[in-house]
Amino acid sequence: MPRDESIRRVLILGSGPIVIGQACEFDYSGTQACRALKREGIGVVLLNSNPATIMTDPQFADRTYVEPITPEILDRILRREAARGTPVDSILPTLGGQTGLNCAMAAAEAGILEIHNVRLIGANRETIRRAEDRELFKRIVRDAGVEVPRSQTVHSLAEAREALKRIGLPVVLRPAFTLGGTGGGRACTSEQFERLVADALRQSPISQVLIEEDLTGWKEFELEMMRDRNDNVVVVCSIENLDPMGVHTGDSITVAPALTLTDREYQQMRDAAIRIMRAIGVETGGANIQFAVCPKTGRMVAIEMNPRVSRSSALASKATGFPIAKIATLLAIGYTLDELPNEITGRTVACFEPTIDYVVVKMPRFAFEKFPETDETLTTSMKSVGEAMAIGRNFAEALQKCIRSMEIKRFGYGLDANDVWLRSLRSAAALEDGRPRLSRKPVVVPQSQSRATGPQAPHSQPDATGPQPSHADPPDTE
Repeated sequence: MPRDESIRRVLILGSGPIVIGQACEFDYSGTQACRALKREGIGVVLLNSNPATIMTDPQFADRTYVEPITPEILDRILRREAARGTPVDSILPTLGGQTGLNCAMAAAEAGILEIHNVRLIGANRETIRRAEDRELFKRIVRDAGVEVPRSQTVHSLAEAREALKRIGLPVVLRPAFTLGGTGGGRACTSEQFERLVADALRQSPISQVLIEEDLTGWKEFELEMMRDRNDNVVVVCSIENLDPMGVHTGDSITVAPALTLTDREYQQMRDAAIRIMRAIGVETGGANIQFAVCPKTGRMVAIEMNPRVSRSSALASKATGFPIAKIATLLAIGYTLDELPNEITGRTVACFEPTIDYVVVKMPRFAFEKFPETDETLTTSMKSVGEAMAIGRNFAEALQKCIRSMEIKRFGYGLDANDVWLRSLRSAAALEDGRPRLSRKPVVVPQSQSRATGPQAPHSQPDATGPQPSHADPPDTE
């Protein structure tokens, strides 16, 4: 269908300050959206409180407001734009993470959008509510024929105690309308439960917490989905978490595409995700749906859904070449997937699912050394401050490249003389052979030797202090 000509000036909600769980990934998405709208001749107004982003550069929007992302500020901006003779007719809230969604929902609840005759595009108010309200999401997904974990939604400490009697310890707490698992956690004792519930109720804007059965140790997967008004649905990318359930996906090493699912399991997961997309009502954009699979029984349950561009969307875009934020923006203004070209092939359209014949690995970056008081235990609340991505012909190659990209002065597992695991392994072998034990003192690798060169580098022999770093890439054969 043609573009909706009634959309002439769009206000994009950014992600605000850089915090754990919400950083440059949404700047990447917002920049794509600004470019896509301006290319279509649509006026762009941007609200983002963080001036240290690319999207706030003057050339990306017709007017940029560096202000707090709140309903009150949004109201003032809409009034000012109308007074200038350039009224905003639409708001795109799905590219600014949870901050954008929460602001849009609060403005809608307060009647601000109705006063200014402004509509939400990309995801309407009801779609956001269905996906973000834990109890409503659980009920809709179950009605769609997809299993969910045993759980109960609570709004007070008294309700939480009653729910615990039915579910039993350990449990996982998931507050509604929060980002990066903020306020959530895993409770194994009554004392932990009381403390975590109180914090989760404070963190949730609507004081709602989902208490669900503990799935720690289960395999975790994500599907990046796209759907348009004509019910064309595609899986842009499947992502598998190397770390099991119990570790937030932002703190986990993730792999694309998923490698350990059988074709039958993948098709079941794909069918379930499509049913969820239709039931929730996502019609003009992307969504991220997370699943857990029991490694012993194969039982699959849907965990949660983000009706917006997420951190994983940036990974999926770079892994497949499918510009999720750009396509989601074009779908929001009226286009359908079969009308948009695939920029990678140049011949097919966007309703064809991307396929990749390589492996992409994302590895989180932590900075606990800067926060000595922080508990380093990984939980369902995100703690990483960044990430690196690498592409390889297999998992091992991509993983080693990722480690070298982390800026932690390591060349990869088994490739570095300072590798603690390798050093302990060699020391144990030396003790068994009756040889002198190797020194525990780290070996400093000169910068000139940090990358071996030449066609014989991958076959270089280790010296007495441990193996020398080698180039993970094969030599040129030309």
